[in-house]
Amino acid sequence: MTSSKGVILPSRPFVIGTSGHIDHGKTTLVKALTGVDTDRWDEEKKRGITIDLGFAHYEDEKGNKMAFVDVPGHEKFIHNMLAGVAGIDAVLLVVAADEGVMPQTREHLNICNLLKIKTGLVALTRIDLVEGADMVELCREEVSELLQG
Repeated sequence: MTSSKGVILPSRPFVIGTSGHIDHGKTTLVKALTGVDTDRWDEEKKRGITIDLGFAHYEDEKGNKMAFVDVPGHEKFIHNMLAGVAGIDAVLLVVAADEGVMPQTREHLNICNLLKIKTGLVALTRIDLVEGADMVELCREEVSELLQG
């Protein structure tokens, strides 16, 4: 497909997979971005955790299409996380500012590195639960060190 300016656009949506520790806000962030609650199963809603892969789509005002794959953060569901990040174009690493980098943050990032996923962005969530900008900056530095290491 070609845009009106002659730019070749991908024929499929740009696929973004979430990544990060359990309860750091991956599903909430996807819902805020797309309006879609990716937790579909009663058990997920009852327990308040993502168990299976969730999917959401978004199209911006320019017609750019994105697809989000929301993966579980709990270590017991790492096999579902692996299934979700295979074939993604970019990772959205979600880190809660009030907890910082946690075990599944590291594990998910290691998996992304093994799969050679080089494109991504970081979202610091739950900033409203942190007292003072200094704590947010500490979390930002911790994430930066993790990404450089």
